[in-house]
Amino acid sequence: MNVSDAKKLKALEDENNRLKLMLVDAMLDNVAFMDLATKIIDA
Repeated sequence: MNVSDAKKLKALEDENNRLKLMLVDAMLDNVAFMDLATKIIDA
C-alpha cells in the first residue's frame, strides 16, 4: 500500500464514521418520534 492508497483508505474510513453517526442520529430521532406518536395516540 502506498501513501496515496493510505490517504484514500483514511478518507473512506472517515466518511464511513461520519455516515454511521448520521445513521445513529436518524435512528434516535425515529425513536423519539415514535415515542411522541405513541403518547399522542394513547392520550
